[in-house]
Amino acid sequence: MRVLIASSPHRDTFGYSMPPPGVLRLGGALERAGVAVELDDLAYRMAAGELPANDGLADAAAARLLEAHARERCAAIGLSVMGATLPIALAILERLRRADARLSLWIGGPGTTGVERALLERFFFVDVVARGEAEETVIELARALERGSDLSGVAGILWRDAGGAIHEEAPREPLRDLELLPRAAWHLLPPIAAYKRITGEADGLVPIDSGRGCVYDCSFCTIGRFWSRRSRVLPTARLADEIAELRAIPAAKHAYLCHDIFGANREHALELCDELERRALGIPWEVRARGDHLDRELLQRMGAAGCYRVLLGIESADPAVRRRNQKGMRDDADLLRVVDECAAAGIVPILSLILGLPGEDERSLRATLDWCAQAALRAGVQLSLHLVNPQPGCALGEEFGADSRAVEGIPPDMALGAGETRAERELIAAHPDLFTTWTLLPQSEKHLRDLAAIAQELPEVLMRYPKTFAALRERGGLDTLELYREWKRSGRSFEALALIARDTSVRALLELEQAQVRVAARGLPAQPARGPRFSGELLRAGAGVLAVVPTRKGVQVLKLGESAAAVLLELDGERTQAELEREHPGIEAALARFLEAGLLA
Repeated sequence: MRVLIASSPHRDTFGYSMPPPGVLRLGGALERAGVAVELDDLAYRMAAGELPANDGLADAAAARLLEAHARERCAAIGLSVMGATLPIALAILERLRRADARLSLWIGGPGTTGVERALLERFFFVDVVARGEAEETVIELARALERGSDLSGVAGILWRDAGGAIHEEAPREPLRDLELLPRAAWHLLPPIAAYKRITGEADGLVPIDSGRGCVYDCSFCTIGRFWSRRSRVLPTARLADEIAELRAIPAAKHAYLCHDIFGANREHALELCDELERRALGIPWEVRARGDHLDRELLQRMGAAGCYRVLLGIESADPAVRRRNQKGMRDDADLLRVVDECAAAGIVPILSLILGLPGEDERSLRATLDWCAQAALRAGVQLSLHLVNPQPGCALGEEFGADSRAVEGIPPDMALGAGETRAERELIAAHPDLFTTWTLLPQSEKHLRDLAAIAQELPEVLMRYPKTFAALRERGGLDTLELYREWKRSGRSFEALALIARDTSVRALLELEQAQVRVAARGLPAQPARGPRFSGELLRAGAGVLAVVPTRKGVQVLKLGESAAAVLLELDGERTQAELEREHPGIEAALARFLEAGLLA
């Protein structure tokens, strides 16, 4: 008895740069139970050029799986899906069925949430839909197939019998103790180095299934419902062990802890920080969290334990909009304070906000964009603005799915890199109620296009030129939306808009922030030098000079005197410290101070 489980293909670069953690756990569960298993990551195969990124994708993916089936004599093939990959998974399963009527074809994952029965009712080639957590489910399915029995009594599935009748089994209780989870079957997928090679990424980010579920029911999200609104975490020692194991994996450098609400279990979060500090693993890590779960003490402990980045779902600056969309966050939550405390802890916050949510009017949109502009003034902030897609299985999908529609030229955020082939487009057109991931909420097309432009254009300007933007706002007495609209009406680049203001203070800020962008893009020197090297830029600032320099923690700006700036200009890396001392007696003391200040490479 052998089972093949594959994650479905897509072109979202973040997704295919890492192995799918859920599939890795399923592979580990089957192996531990003595069931022979093959794993495949079709997103990786697509990115590596082994599958075509065109209309031949479904045929080629099915052929690949059939080849593995023939070689390994697999009795079942299962596809793991997100909402965006559901159409391509169905297209692949249809081709598998046409090729071999005896194969048992399974589908599962978050992308089936809310449409489980419809998948069996409409698509004859689907035999089993697995709901929720599936480590125990796949083992029971495999054993039932091996016995030749039907699937009655296998909790957590809907299935079709030989006569075509559909059966719905009882829900499967989620694991109470995640200590029972199997180890990830890293050896069944390509090595991490291969994933990073195809994307050219140097960060070596690797996913770890660190916890599961969410107790909230945000209107725009299916995660809480997929996990039955329960949240569990991997025990502290076990999670620390799995992070430590990355040290033995070539090209694995950073850990991505995939649980969506890190810090909801505060005691566990603090215990993990203590354990990671005690072990001194030297592996940086990042998390997803809610702003109302984080405070100064926890963030300081996280930073000390190696956390360097956190994704925060802000959604809207207007508490009324958050309430309307079931965010479950206190109205008085001070989210800018959380951003400040992230910076104080050395943690980069990625701030995710959704434009156009139900309940958002012009006033609340202005408040949200002003909040973004204020947040951008903090060190190291990253902004990410989105339009919502009312996916099946979430409250917005239930409320607006029938009236939502796709808008040409506005790609859905939740389906980037998917739904692009002819087979997928035909399925989406034939079953619009199953694929509302590709639609937007029912609002005027003009308003949706305006929001899409803001989401695409404003974050980059705010992250590159936050102080220049703030100075132009203050100079014109404008809010963020008004300044954005003035910029777009001008037909100029933002830099040109700042320059035509003919304000010396605005120009000086622009020059400084442009230098910061250039220095950040160059980063730290890649090649060692013979001697001290100044790898930044110098800018005139009144009676002094500003040094803009790259450091391991980002770009730093220091104010210098004329003599110090003159010394830095001498440091080209070609002369050793001893040679410099002979040419300029006494320079060694200055070099020591510069090194301590982070001015030298």
